[in-house]
Amino acid sequence: MIIGSVSENLDFEKRVAITPEVVKKYKSIGLDVHLSKNYATHLGIKDEEYEQEGVNIFSDNNQIISNSDAILQINILEDDNLHKLKDKQILIGVLNAYNNEKKLKELTSKNINCFSLELLPRITRAQSMDILSSQANLAGYKAVVDSFAYFQKAIPMMMTAAGTISAAKVLVVGAGVAGLQAIATAKRMGSIVFATDVRIASKEQVESLGGKFLVVEGSENLETESGYAKETSDDFKEKQEELLKETLKKVDIVICTALIPGKKAPIIIKKDMIEVMQSGSVIYDLAASQGGNSELTKVNQIIDSNGVKIMGEANILNKLPVSASNLYAKNMYNFVNNLYDKDNKKFEINLEDEIIQKTMVK
Repeated sequence: MIIGSVSENLDFEKRVAITPEVVKKYKSIGLDVHLSKNYATHLGIKDEEYEQEGVNIFSDNNQIISNSDAILQINILEDDNLHKLKDKQILIGVLNAYNNEKKLKELTSKNINCFSLELLPRITRAQSMDILSSQANLAGYKAVVDSFAYFQKAIPMMMTAAGTISAAKVLVVGAGVAGLQAIATAKRMGSIVFATDVRIASKEQVESLGGKFLVVEGSENLETESGYAKETSDDFKEKQEELLKETLKKVDIVICTALIPGKKAPIIIKKDMIEVMQSGSVIYDLAASQGGNSELTKVNQIIDSNGVKIMGEANILNKLPVSASNLYAKNMYNFVNNLYDKDNKKFEINLEDEIIQKTMVK
């Protein structure tokens, strides 16, 4: 059986789905690997490194797609490659099933099996495959580092003979995986950290990292059975806005990480809230590609609103592509290993397996 991967569009995606390290694992379970020429040279990984592990390199994507039983990608294939998929092939990646609904319906109608890894259930057995967690961890870290680099003051408190510099105050909106990593990183670098989330269960996690959890009066736990955030009521939103507006008057940096799977990101930081922030403050919006948590966020732009800088990256992981690829490739291998029947040497789509059933696009 053969797994293949073709180069992503480097204008939008620098990560790769297969690294030399995981090739050894694929080979150990009996899978051959086919890759595009110069597959990861932009990451400093030469084709020779893959070939040393037994990978077959092709300059023509047609050969990879036509010969592979499963295609492993970061994102959904571009249209010219997508149309080359054939009956009973498998496509695995972050297929963004909600934005690519039409394309995926066409594929499934052709009997092509599509698995979208952002749909993985939050169960213990799926943790090693959880691409959202591994990638969000890096995103939370990088958002803090980038926003601190852009902030024009020192971060930790400094006591000098000339006087004391106060520690920067950071607000993290959303205490999921990215938010918790942002809290931990900001705290390690000496800032005072506040955090807010609609899930009351996050309070203990935030406080264990040294952050102060902002609780909306009379709030209830707005968490789904899968561990994700629910949409909030109008009453909750109103109380949250009042609390945030008061908090934003005294914070220097805001890291926005709040997302609802499959839906537009909730707008949490309104324009009138930004107006009360101090000039020189920074908002880093990790939800930019899904509309943003800030009302003024623009993808891949830095907006200046009365001295407050609002930053929205389309794909912050392009700034950490080597680390992100290493983690993603391991997540992908664990998923493929679960899908592959090693005894019968074939891919087994067992819909009684919750992992397979939940990630398969129908």
